[in-house]
Amino acid sequence: MLTDTHAHIYTAEFDDDRDEMLQRAASKGIGAVFMPNIDSRSLPAMLSVADKYPWCHPMIGLHPCHVDGNFKAELDIVERELGQGRYAGIGETGIDHYWDKTWMTEQEEAFRWQVAMARNSGLPVIIHSRESLELTISIIREMQDGSLRGIFHCFNGTVDQGNEILDLGFYMGIGGVITYKNAGVDKIVAGLPLEGMVLETDAPYLSPVPYRGKRNECSYLANIGHRLAEILEISFEEMAETTSRNAARVFGATDHNVMVL
Repeated sequence: MLTDTHAHIYTAEFDDDRDEMLQRAASKGIGAVFMPNIDSRSLPAMLSVADKYPWCHPMIGLHPCHVDGNFKAELDIVERELGQGRYAGIGETGIDHYWDKTWMTEQEEAFRWQVAMARNSGLPVIIHSRESLELTISIIREMQDGSLRGIFHCFNGTVDQGNEILDLGFYMGIGGVITYKNAGVDKIVAGLPLEGMVLETDAPYLSPVPYRGKRNECSYLANIGHRLAEILEISFEEMAETTSRNAARVFGATDHNVMVL
């Protein structure tokens, strides 16, 4: 069984074939899917998917690309929802210096706020760090009191940064980018231990080869897993067992490898 630790399968891209898409995922051995939230507007759709598919676990957070002048009101909603006790993690949160730098100060404040929520709740934090990996690592280092854990989603840093993440008690999210010929992430991953990695699709984004440019979906996690096993020169079975065990450790459970259809 494989665990997809990061997939936005509640978005409109899946409204026409979500059942079929998840059936395809089951046929490829995907046993659990973790869904990062975007903002308060995405909550109803995400919770609807979680209610219908018990193996699809919702998380709660404010995506950095959706931080604006109203972010404190959005974080109030996150805190209120957190009290419902149904969420598997805090996220997706973090800092994005790629798309828009208008709200950089607010992004950092929102990130710190959500990391504090994770620390107080005992839940893992899922970190978006596009063009901000060193900054997000430094904030986690500053706020780590021994209780924080989580995933640096879509890891694309250096070997040294990967080892820093591991030293902080966090994991690296490995997705479709490792299948891209010129991205270079495969070479970095080759120098890091599997014990620090979890698999993710980021569906509907970042489809692996040979689906690059098309809608990503959870079944493609198998393609990512096969490529990771190839890079590390291990069996697919060892890769699957280790990454799923790592995911269970992140999310504080041992039964997330069970698919119920």
